[in-house]
Amino acid sequence: MHKFTVTITREIEADTAEEAALLLYQELSRGPVPDRYAVTDETKATTEVKLDREKADEFASIDHTADPGNW
Repeated sequence: MHKFTVTITREIEADTAEEAALLLYQELSRGPVPDRYAVTDETKATTEVKLDREKADEFASIDHTADPGNW
């Protein structure tokens, strides 16, 4: 299995880094889940990914830990 770093980007105005993180947390806990991500692989190659909301919701509803391919 490979390792990836998944990043979301938001520009947030705040007085401190901690406040910016808290404001992002607040946004994520109240608003819709983001559908655009930057995904960096082990070789440091980055790909921009925009998820199809319907397919992403279907994927999220399934327990993928039961998939033998994940063992």
